[in-house]
Amino acid sequence: EPKREREPGEQPWEMIMDKKHFKLWRRPIGGTHLYQYRVFGSYTDVTPRQFFNVQLDTEYRKKWDSLVIKLDVIERDVATGSEVIHWVTHFPYPMYSRDYVYVRRYSVDKENNLMVLVSRAVEHPSVPEDPEYVRVRTYESQMVIRPHKTFDENGFDYLLTYSDNPQTVFPRYCVSWMVSSGMPDFLEKLHTAALKAKKLELEVRDYMAVRPTESEGKAGMAAPEHKADGSCGSAQLEFA
Repeated sequence: EPKREREPGEQPWEMIMDKKHFKLWRRPIGGTHLYQYRVFGSYTDVTPRQFFNVQLDTEYRKKWDSLVIKLDVIERDVATGSEVIHWVTHFPYPMYSRDYVYVRRYSVDKENNLMVLVSRAVEHPSVPEDPEYVRVRTYESQMVIRPHKTFDENGFDYLLTYSDNPQTVFPRYCVSWMVSSGMPDFLEKLHTAALKAKKLELEVRDYMAVRPTESEGKAGMAAPEHKADGSCGSAQLEFA
């Protein structure tokens, strides 16, 4: 179980996938029919900077993630680097496509050799609900990337914690199955995209270089309960 003290009343983490470089846990969220998920993984063939940048690069994601219908930055705060994103993604037939409006923050902590991406669902006046899609109003994601050596040498571990409410009519076990098959699919697509960017020396925007670092984070990560292949949305956290 992920190393962290449990709060009183919190459910224990249950491991649902255990591979050498990919482990997936879940636990019920009290008072709901939903789960929170946690993924631990590691890669040795791309650098932390590449993996971090590929997650954040919305234009590149439109090319490598076939589930994306729309992915736009609605607003950007130049001072903090936080961004509001509108993301529309296919879900498995016969479900409607989902859309997410989320704020994401990211930071690079050079002192502790960490990168953090945090997302949370928000409302935004310029993106009203669209009757074509089901709006996902509950979404939180946090990814911490820990380099094995430096940001620019191959090898890192990551820990992703994720929950959303995709508002399906399916029972919890069915949604959980979609997540547990979709999350690994998404992360592997992300990894492949990072490898490809590296090999082709694609000009992925360097998010490490575009702003001063500070102690905040973002999660440009995708979630699963999806459609024909497997990804989902992002959002942002306010830090008190």
